Amino acid sequence: MSTSLDAAFRRLRPARKVHAISAVLLPFDTEATIDWAAFETHVARTAAAGLDVALNMDTGFGDLLTPTERVAVLDAATGIVGDGFYAAAIAEPGAADPVPSYRAAIAEITSRGGTPVIVQCQAMAGRDPAELGALYHQIVDRCDRALAFELSPVFAPYGSIWSDETFARILDVGPLVGAKHSSLDRGIELRRLAARDARRSEFRIYTGNDLAIDMVLYGSDYLLGLSTFAPEAFAARDAALARGSIDLLTWNDALQHLGNVGFRAPVPAYKHSAAIYGRLTGRLPHDTIHPRAPRRRDVATDRALLTDCAQRLDALTPG
Repeated sequence: MSTSLDAAFRRLRPARKVHAISAVLLPFDTEATIDWAAFETHVARTAAAGLDVALNMDTGFGDLLTPTERVAVLDAATGIVGDGFYAAAIAEPGAADPVPSYRAAIAEITSRGGTPVIVQCQAMAGRDPAELGALYHQIVDRCDRALAFELSPVFAPYGSIWSDETFARILDVGPLVGAKHSSLDRGIELRRLAARDARRSEFRIYTGNDLAIDMVLYGSDYLLGLSTFAPEAFAARDAALARGSIDLLTWNDALQHLGNVGFRAPVPAYKHSAAIYGRLTGRLPHDTIHPRAPRRRDVATDRALLTDCAQRLDALTPG
């Protein structure tokens, strides 16, 4: 199934309210341990801007944390935002059958009032559409609602972009109420939206395309790591969209510039860029990240580029 340019443009909506979810950064201190105070401040800031928070996602180093650390993140955040949050459900690596591990992770999230986001694992690789559909049914059959998550391998080696047939199977899984789509490919995401419209209109597609954040104009909602750089600016962009204001384009251009800088190759190092940006803008005390996470090699260059991004966004904010 392909999408023509005309068909894409027919999807454009000049005014709509989007569901905004931010994959929040987990800050670390100079000792390379979790900076809980900075994390709680950042979660509160994100929620105050009007964005829902997603915990333990790639931006939160969820795949690098221990199960105990992931639960501690849930508890720290729910002490601030209560329920209504989203969080990655991660299967522990190595198991041929990931279902018990997923169910345990889901229970940790739902018992605190959150919605699980099912992160792919290596055990899903090589399964045909029917097998994957059946696996997702098993994974979520004990919860009321969850999000699926397809992730480009450019972000993580266990990531995989579904075939169109697999996505059709995902749409048939009742407790899955949406899916985060992180292919970084507009064409594939537009196909997801068209298939959703034809088959299950209430199902939400959350763009994870940090290089095309205007996908919200075409019908996607978002669950973006980029929004953790500047949640207030994203909220301003979203408000402009909701009221059909031309200001949307000005905000979006500045935020996309930030995305192009923050998510340049190697893409997984965007988390280091997020920490650098947070420190540059006075929102984080350090720019330290998880000790096993990819880093920018030339930090001075990153700081210079991100300083320009911050200046562009500052110029849009009333003094």
